[in-house]
Amino acid sequence: MTGPGRRSSTFTRLLRHGFTDPSRAERLLDLPELAALRDDSVLLDALGGTADPDLALHGLVRLVEAQAEAERQTLTTTLLSAKPFRDRLLGVLGSSEALADHLSRHPHDWQALVTYEAADLNPGVAEFEQGLADADGPDSLRVAYRRCLLAIAARDVCGTADVAQTAAELADLATATLRAALALARTAAPADAAQCRLSVIAMGKCGGHELNYVSDVDVIFVAEPADGADEHKALQAATRLASHLMRICSDTTVEGTIWPVDANLRPEGRNGPLVRTLSSHLAYYQRWAKTWEFQALLKARPVAGDPELGAAYIDAVSPMVWQAAERENFVADVQKMRRRVVDNIPAAHLDRQLKLGPGGLRDVEFAVQLLQLVHGRSDATLRSGTTLDALGALAAGGYVGRADAAQLDDAYRFLRAMEHRIQLYRLRRTHLVPEDDADLRRLGRSLGLRTDPVAELNKEWKRHASLVRRLHEKLFYRPLLDAVAQLAPGEIRLSPKAAGQRLEALGYADPTAALRHLEALSAGVSRKAAIQRTLLPVLLGWFADSADPDAGLLGFRKVSDALGKTPWYLRLLRDEGAAAENLARVLSAGRLAPDLLLRAPEAVAILGAPEGLKPRGREHLEQEVLAAVGRADDAEQAVAAARGVRRRELFRTAAADLIGSYGTEESPREADPGALVDRVGNAVTDLNAATIAGALRAAVAVGWGEELPTRFAVIGMGRFGGHELGYGSDADVLFVHEPREGVDDQEAARAATRVVEEMRRLLQLPTADPPLLIDADLRPEGKSGPLVRTLASYAAYYRRWSLVWEAQALLRAEPMAGDPDLGARFVDLIDPLRYPMEGLGEEAVREIRRLKARMESERLPRGADPTLHAKLGRGGLSDVEWTVQLFQLQHGWRLPGLRTTRTREALAAAHAADLIPADEAQILDEAWVLATRVRNAVMLVRGRPGDTFPSDGRELAAVGRYLGYEPGHVGEMVDDYRRITRRARAVVEELFYGA
Repeated sequence: MTGPGRRSSTFTRLLRHGFTDPSRAERLLDLPELAALRDDSVLLDALGGTADPDLALHGLVRLVEAQAEAERQTLTTTLLSAKPFRDRLLGVLGSSEALADHLSRHPHDWQALVTYEAADLNPGVAEFEQGLADADGPDSLRVAYRRCLLAIAARDVCGTADVAQTAAELADLATATLRAALALARTAAPADAAQCRLSVIAMGKCGGHELNYVSDVDVIFVAEPADGADEHKALQAATRLASHLMRICSDTTVEGTIWPVDANLRPEGRNGPLVRTLSSHLAYYQRWAKTWEFQALLKARPVAGDPELGAAYIDAVSPMVWQAAERENFVADVQKMRRRVVDNIPAAHLDRQLKLGPGGLRDVEFAVQLLQLVHGRSDATLRSGTTLDALGALAAGGYVGRADAAQLDDAYRFLRAMEHRIQLYRLRRTHLVPEDDADLRRLGRSLGLRTDPVAELNKEWKRHASLVRRLHEKLFYRPLLDAVAQLAPGEIRLSPKAAGQRLEALGYADPTAALRHLEALSAGVSRKAAIQRTLLPVLLGWFADSADPDAGLLGFRKVSDALGKTPWYLRLLRDEGAAAENLARVLSAGRLAPDLLLRAPEAVAILGAPEGLKPRGREHLEQEVLAAVGRADDAEQAVAAARGVRRRELFRTAAADLIGSYGTEESPREADPGALVDRVGNAVTDLNAATIAGALRAAVAVGWGEELPTRFAVIGMGRFGGHELGYGSDADVLFVHEPREGVDDQEAARAATRVVEEMRRLLQLPTADPPLLIDADLRPEGKSGPLVRTLASYAAYYRRWSLVWEAQALLRAEPMAGDPDLGARFVDLIDPLRYPMEGLGEEAVREIRRLKARMESERLPRGADPTLHAKLGRGGLSDVEWTVQLFQLQHGWRLPGLRTTRTREALAAAHAADLIPADEAQILDEAWVLATRVRNAVMLVRGRPGDTFPSDGRELAAVGRYLGYEPGHVGEMVDDYRRITRRARAVVEELFYGA
């Protein structure tokens, strides 16, 4: 039948068989070359069964057109009569444009797909060597390689080889190819071949028998002199042979390329020699190798060259691989490796990354390899270089749950199948899921998804990635819970020794105590235990990512003991995505925040509220404190209530600071350290101001009820007035009063003094909270002067006796509590003093410089390192603040921007007024922010104030994490601190001292 009826019928059939461009397909089927095939319904059905029928038909046309007449007849006959061949050929053509190109260039190679014998279903290295045997040069090797690849792809797309078998066949083909390339190199340089014994060690996916279609083939070369040869000349010869082998495989010609051979996993990487002797390899691994290098060696196997030398290499390095978990820096190295994987993902492709993205292939491989390194030292059954084999062995040995292992196996196979089919299309190295619908449709159909390939593919991919992401943590920690929960008698579970090994490898310094905590948290059949068994695997992972996992786990146990019977607590952690991670970060980051939380466990609710970590303003805080004080029965209860608010809000501030500094999954690390410093300074200042206001109200109530017979104000000084308080800072203050109308001056003075004394008594009552110490030593006449003065007394003193240092101290004076009108009049009083008309005279400037120099020589603690003291050391807080304050004293009278109590604002104003160049202002600001953060970090980590880095290694690591340094980089942190403050000191020498 011809004409419109036939065309309409064919068009409909083509649509039904999955063609997306049936008009073009009709034209191709009408070509004379397909005359013998066009009316065969079996062929149409076979095309419809491919991943991309349009691509398959186009590839078939190109192949048929490339045949001579007689061979075309043979091809046509075979296609119509042999279903296995038809499925294999069309399956390849419908999945791989690159292999269709190969067949059109080498039209006889279709015959490689004809055989279908038992041996053909599971070929090994020997069969592939036979397939490459006729290759007599690099180009003929490339052609023979593609011919072998055709057969592997055919078995893959037709389902006669699963994804693991396909990966193993690709690795075996790579082995045969390396051997053939080495043979070609030896043939080209027989003299070199005679001088040395060379062995090629496969690494990575090739070594693990799980290669991709397109991948670098990682290798290491080891060589020894041939009998009687000079070692130096033998190594030179071996290097030439290895280089030639790499070129044969890696070079691109008209026949394309095979794959790059990558030798960068060798000792010293690309900076090291390409070839080493066995003893040289061993010397490096024994002395210099890092944990990741032993992890890489887990997959090492000899594949080409001298077999005895290759076996000797494996025998020598294997014991080192299985002792890697006992190395001193193993935990820090593992944390670094995990973070490097995440950090190396290009942000633009994160959601399409099949290998490195969240829930990707690397998550599975890394988890399996880490568990192998931890437990393989005592269990030889785990020492497989193949991911799925190792996963099966881990499940069989009870190191991971069988159900988890089965799910992970399934997910890994699906993701690897996706990776294979993506690469097969154009034989390009990629791990990105395509975005184009046509590509996604072909990919989905190649995986057997036919109803709605694009939607089904996206759904399955996300499901498997999500499962991997969830199991990635569970794989480490679930068996630990099973080991202590004792819920399923008879099941294989980790032995105490194995559980301890795993906890040690994950950074827990006291695995015995950690197991006790896990047992207390997860054992039993209560709802609380069941929820905690769900939460703990991921919490343990977050703890392990910190500087002190033990502290995190212990803190969680204490909080759970305090709140475990409270219904909202576990529900909060289970249902609020950010709450559990925030809690884990806070509990494992140091002592201050957990101590605050354990004295007010209900504050954990802050971590789950959307606005919970935002600091509350002073007005709101003061209202709450004053209301709590007003409800109290006596002054002691009143100040305890004020302290309760302060405790909760200090926790809020510390938690926000830690989460901003560390970052979480939902909230990445704060990009601007200065913003964190300002936030903490403002929050702690507002909180302490509100607390002092509460203590003042309580003190007044003791003797006078509602109203004191004199107006009274508290003036903040130093860091308090500058809104720059840290967690452990004292509050420097001045007290000012003014008798009310009709009140005798002496009575007013006695009342004011009694109030101050009562405030100080109340605030110094014993407490486990960080103390709030009020320091009035900056008052006129210092410690020998009266604690409180009238406004008129201050005016008289400053008019007659004031020294330049007092004017400098007043630069940071700001009212903080008490009578606002009196506070404002105090500011009016001191403004002419701190911003003197026409600035400072030369003698005053010299006096300030003398005071600063004396302070540097006298106040630095004995034995303190001046390059590391954050407050008084070189380029530290004092250096920057005195420099900025000198500019304020000199120019504040004419530049309103300098009239601020805040250091960073004044520094920015000085730059804006062209008093300080931009680069120097930036140097000073960076140093001041860093020194402030060091002090805050020390208080957060140790729970007590400090002006220099801790000496304890774990505390120092925690400070490093807070400052943004990865594990193992505390030396870099200290070096950076010295460098930044050294530059700041140079600026101070110029700007402050006039050097």
